[in-house]
Amino acid sequence: MNNFYQKEMETMPVEQIKKMQSEKLVKQVRYVYDNVEYYRNLMDEKGVSPEDIKGLEDLHKLPMLTKDDLREAYPYGLLATDLKNCVRIQSTSGTTGKRVVAFYTQKDIDMWEECCARAIVAAGGTNEDVCHVCYGYGLFTGGPGLNGGSHKVGCLTLPMSSGNTDRQIQFMIDLKSTILCCTPSYAAYIGETLREKGYKPEDNFLKAGIFGAEAWTEEMRHDIEKSLGIKAYDIYGLTEISGPGVSFECSEQTGMHINEDHFIAEIIDPDTGEVLPEGSKGELVFTSIDKEAFPLLRYRTRDICVLTRNKCSCGRTFVKMSKPMGRSDDMMIIRGVNVFPSQIEAVLLNEGYAPNYQIVVDRVNNSDTLDVYVEMDEKDFSDKVKDMTKKEKSLSAAIKAMLGINPTVHLVAPKSIQRSEGKAVRVIDKRKRLGINM
Repeated sequence: MNNFYQKEMETMPVEQIKKMQSEKLVKQVRYVYDNVEYYRNLMDEKGVSPEDIKGLEDLHKLPMLTKDDLREAYPYGLLATDLKNCVRIQSTSGTTGKRVVAFYTQKDIDMWEECCARAIVAAGGTNEDVCHVCYGYGLFTGGPGLNGGSHKVGCLTLPMSSGNTDRQIQFMIDLKSTILCCTPSYAAYIGETLREKGYKPEDNFLKAGIFGAEAWTEEMRHDIEKSLGIKAYDIYGLTEISGPGVSFECSEQTGMHINEDHFIAEIIDPDTGEVLPEGSKGELVFTSIDKEAFPLLRYRTRDICVLTRNKCSCGRTFVKMSKPMGRSDDMMIIRGVNVFPSQIEAVLLNEGYAPNYQIVVDRVNNSDTLDVYVEMDEKDFSDKVKDMTKKEKSLSAAIKAMLGINPTVHLVAPKSIQRSEGKAVRVIDKRKRLGINM
């Protein structure tokens, strides 16, 4: 199945891709240097000028950006154009309450939506399809990205957003949805619910699913494909770079093609920052070479993966990235949301609790669970169930306000959380036993 949204670009010879990337990089570095004081200062500190960047071979000379830089520059410090030229923001949660805010011009939106359109067409989408989008809408990039991509392809778009599974299924059956876009865990839940309602896979009209925003195993892919009677495709992105559609899976399903006309990918050693040769396992770094409003250069994603340029049966020449194999920081992805232990710690301190806690993440019935165990002070610990329940609900609401997802909070007796060499083990991610790298 060789489906292309922009065939000439997606099948361009590798030498031409690299030539185009080099030309765009030179222009983008000059643009960022002239318009983003924060990054200009980083370049000056490193002794690098735009004149030093003559092509891809010089990319390694540029300073890298991290989420700490985004937090320090919040909200406008990395904006490269006048605010009047921006038409939208998207956002994800930050590590200490400061959010990552990404700005978009109309050109940026068009580029992002074209990337998502490529993903939909690679999954077999055409203007005769009904694209059922139940990623979250609003600040989260999932819904708006796939919604825009669906429009570009010309699909009938169902902007369902997340939740209300009964309504999802009603529309899915009545309007004959053919492409499902959501997190893999929600796709699995829809499949289970359909089965409970007495539907067989052949009773729905779905042919493909585009699933991302959280890690999932090949076993989970096969289960979803079986329960919904579809072919399940992976998609990858991050708010800082644009959103979903930075890379996408084709019919070969052996990795995700990176849209190299818009993004340059590198793999680095997460400890030294050294650029590693193709085929090496390391941390993924992205450079945006077309973005106008929020053009990040050498942004460290913290995702660990491998880049390969083996010939693909689909005909695309864009480099492929493997599924992320873990992270070089302590971020977890829970129900599609980026979660750092430091966020929960910040809430505990805000609410007057000592930062003695343990986070337990699991996956039950294909859905992530988040339990937070918090030690009480001797003076505050009460064995009155009513008092404890009230405090747990209050703390749960405060954590939800920070993360956007509901945890189950357990207030426990002082010193009841097991120590390891005197230090509490903060995170227990039981999903790893299932082979899910978060």
